[in-house]
Amino acid sequence: MSTPILTLNNGVELPAIGLGVFQSSPEETVTAVRAALESGYRHVDTAAAYGNERQVGQALRESGLAREEVVVETKVWASDYGYDETLHAFDKASGKLGLETIDILILHQPIPLHFDRTIAAYRALERLYEDGRVRAIGVSNFSEQHLARLMEATEVVPALNQVELHPYFTQVPLRRFHEEHSILTQAWSPIGGITFYPGWSDGSRSVMDDAVLKGLAAEVGKSPAQVMLRWHLQQGRSAIPKSVNPRRIAENIDILDFELSAEQLARIDALDLGTRSGPDPETMDPDRMSFSIPEA
Repeated sequence: MSTPILTLNNGVELPAIGLGVFQSSPEETVTAVRAALESGYRHVDTAAAYGNERQVGQALRESGLAREEVVVETKVWASDYGYDETLHAFDKASGKLGLETIDILILHQPIPLHFDRTIAAYRALERLYEDGRVRAIGVSNFSEQHLARLMEATEVVPALNQVELHPYFTQVPLRRFHEEHSILTQAWSPIGGITFYPGWSDGSRSVMDDAVLKGLAAEVGKSPAQVMLRWHLQQGRSAIPKSVNPRRIAENIDILDFELSAEQLARIDALDLGTRSGPDPETMDPDRMSFSIPEA
């Protein structure tokens, strides 16, 4: 069985489950991406700020798979926002990935205090899309308000918005906005990887240890992580779980041989606490985004 395919608002097809490589070291990234591709993944999500685009490209080339078989998604970091700056950010990313065309290119964060730069960056994405250098464009960590401001000033509706989304933070209003505008919801931290964010997640409860999820896992004979990923899948979302462990990488995509009932889905929905584990995009300090992305 192959992973279900989601269709973006411009017709580009995206496997519903992909591999995330946030906080994967360059050395770990090659091994992780290779393991993912061998396990059947056909979507890899990286970012300029992760420092491992080059290794994603290396693993892709070494896989022997045809280029068109794998959807590669990456992100422009905020220090490269601005029209000309973002066009150059594409050149940096494509050079590191070793790809002439990037499948999905998105903005990593809004900059609420300098939203004019955010808009200029997205207009550069529109130019890259128009020129055929990227197949789809989108954003990450945008709220409904950020999306509305962006869409008022630009032409191409984002194909997706990659946001924190897991059973403890389900983002219902944002998902509703996405549905109204045909924007795909893509979940980072889809299984609640709160420990990624020291300083933001201090004192938070681990989703993986939740008694309800453990009970559901026992009911269906799967792990809590598999239950959460199946929940995303059945609700029509893209999810990009991160792991560098080949066994867990394979486990995270092994979710096609069971189905959660409506009652089981509702029990997961009811876990929502309405609180973030990661940074709030409305209050992100521009100084946190000031580090430069290397040229090579």
